[in-house]
Amino acid sequence: MTSPENLTFEQALAELEKVVRDLEDGQTGLEEALARYEVGVSLLRRCHGLLQHAEQRIVKLVGVDTEGKPLTQPFEHTAKVEKS
Repeated sequence: MTSPENLTFEQALAELEKVVRDLEDGQTGLEEALARYEVGVSLLRRCHGLLQHAEQRIVKLVGVDTEGKPLTQPFEHTAKVEKS
């Protein structure tokens, strides 16, 4: 697997889904399961970071000025991420 830092969001999410499936099937030993879990955490961090970066680029169109130019303001979300 490529380092999580080099993956696109879609690639990292697909890899994360594979890790979850591998862990859920219960066929891996303890050491391998721990290693897969650590990979999953790295992939989750990558996905979260990419989403945060995308969110910072989003603006909300709030109208137009007298010259017809768009007026924007930063998009404010209400979703929260719980850190454990």
